[in-house]
Formats: sequence, structure tokens, C-alpha cells
Amino acid sequence: MKYLYYPGCSLEGTSLEYNISTSVLMDAMDVQLEEIEDWNCCGATAAESNSHLLSYVLPARNLALAEKMKDSNQILVPCSACYLNLKKVEVAIKKDKDLLKKINKVLAEEDLVLKGDVTVRHLLDVLSNDIDIETIKEVSQNKLSGLTIAPYYGCQCLRPFVVFDDPEDPHSMDKLIQATGAQLFEWDMGGQCCGASNTSTKPEAGMALVGRILKSAKGADAILTVCPMCQMNLESSQKKISHKEGMDLDIPVLFLPQFLGLAMGKTKEEVRLDLNLSNTERLIKARA
Repeated sequence: MKYLYYPGCSLEGTSLEYNISTSVLMDAMDVQLEEIEDWNCCGATAAESNSHLLSYVLPARNLALAEKMKDSNQILVPCSACYLNLKKVEVAIKKDKDLLKKINKVLAEEDLVLKGDVTVRHLLDVLSNDIDIETIKEVSQNKLSGLTIAPYYGCQCLRPFVVFDDPEDPHSMDKLIQATGAQLFEWDMGGQCCGASNTSTKPEAGMALVGRILKSAKGADAILTVCPMCQMNLESSQKKISHKEGMDLDIPVLFLPQFLGLAMGKTKEEVRLDLNLSNTERLIKARA
């Protein structure tokens, strides 16, 4: 299998471990990733407040670049925010031809044209639907049995585009976690919001949302996520929220490909656990 690959800005900065572990895992699964040449920022949340058209043109440029490559018609995107922005263009231009004309008028400055021939896929979509689960089981051989794992999806890979999972009751991580021999932590917080950028702009509100998630995860050995913003929020506020709540809310938070990589025999150095903010040592000891 081969996918065009859009890492996005976070995966080259604060979430480098997500980028590296994704590449390591896909290589182990014999999946080829070809990075989109000369990709640009998807616009994140800032573009929309500056220009409605810009918020479409920025991700559209990446789709147009992908179409030029012609090696695959599917783009794999690990970052949930990037996935959301690229996906909204894919969906919008199929319904709004006037928008497509406006986008292509801007892209023409670089001799680019967007046709709408590519499909944007989230990493979790690919892992849960395209990858042979038996391969993970065979290689893992229950290496992570005894661990109880809480799957956390966040908002943007599930909403508003209902593509591969139920946003109110998501389960696409379940079989991936169980394939490693680990047990699922039973909770109902997997699709709840982590506060997103509120942790910076309205910290009290943001930390309240993160606190709900961390308290609900008590009893789990780790939380798995597929979103750089969720990862940052769930990791960075643990000490502060623990102090405020008067309880120990310390828990390892890993990206899904880090966890699957460990299960398949990759070392903590290979999946870059050293870059995680949360304490992952107890998870490593349990694995040993």
C-alpha cells in the first residue's frame, strides 16, 4: 500500500514523536508514505479569522500538489486539525463549484489547479480499515497484555465529517489496542473535547475540561490519542491539575503509533518516548 503523506506543522515541531513513530510503524507494516512535495501549513485555526477564502486556499494548495504527484489518490494525515482542514476542502469543492473557481484563481498564480481527485484520510481511518489487524497480532504476540488502555479521540478526527467512526460513541481504536494484548479501559470520554486552544486563551475553562478527562482515566495505564493538540493538553497540565484537585492524575499519554510500535517490538528510542511530556517510564516497565 502507498499513500501520499501530509505531516503538517505540528509534526515537524511540538509533535515530532508523532511524525517519527508514524513513519516507523508504517514501515513495519510495509506501507509506503510519500511526503507531498513543498507542502504548506493547512491554516490551522488562524486562517479563518483572517480570511474565509484563505482558509480554503491554504489546504487546497496541498491537495493540488498531491494531485500533481499521481502516485496515489489518497492522502494520509496524522494531525486531526490538518485532517479537518484538508477534508473540508475535499468535501466543499464537490458541492460548491463557485468556491472551486475562486480557489483555482488563486492557485493559478503558481500554475496549480485543483480538480478534486484525491481523498483525505486520517491516520486512524487507515490503521483501523486498511491495515491487516492479524499482522499486528502476530508481531505483537500479546507483548502488552496486562495493560489497560484508554482510547482518546478528541473532536476533529470525528467531527463534523462522520467518515470512519461514530463521533458520539467512537470505537475505531478498540481492535488496534486489543491486537497488542492490552485491555480496553471502559469510559465514555473518548470523544469529549480536551479544551483545544482554550488551555491557552481561557486556561481555567481549558484545564477544567482536561481535568474531567484525566480524572475519568484513573485506573488506566495510559491514554492513547491521535491529535497533537489533545496530546499537548493532556500531558502538559497534569501536574497543575493534580495540585488543584488534590489527587495524583499522572498518567502516560502516547500517540497511537508510539503504542503500536512498542507492541511490535520497536524500542522507546525508535518511537521517541523521550519527547513525550508525561511520564512514560511506568509503561515501559510494565512492558518489560
